[in-house]
Amino acid sequence: MAIKITDECINCGACEPECPNNAIYEGAAEWRYSDGTTIKGNFTGKSGLTAGADDAQAPVSEDFYYIVSDKCTECEGFHEEPQCASVCPVDCCVPDPDHVESKDELKAKKDLLHA
Repeated sequence: MAIKITDECINCGACEPECPNNAIYEGAAEWRYSDGTTIKGNFTGKSGLTAGADDAQAPVSEDFYYIVSDKCTECEGFHEEPQCASVCPVDCCVPDPDHVESKDELKAKKDLLHA
């Protein structure tokens, strides 16, 4: 499953540079599928959102850091564990039960994001 950041986030930013998929954004920041990936043209994420890779998307959170579930692979194929969770000083990077994916699905997503 993807990781999410809870509202206990203290906005320290420790997680953002650790994400190999550039799936973590500061609160109120727009995001793009192309950020930190090789995606070009139109892309449809697992959530069903179809957009141009370079099209700005609305922030998931206005108040604290957030993770775009369509880009989160739980660091599968990069690290043994989600790096955001390992560096978070308040343990607010947790599994997201609304976005459950198997290891194989996460690996396939990683390959799609970094073709």
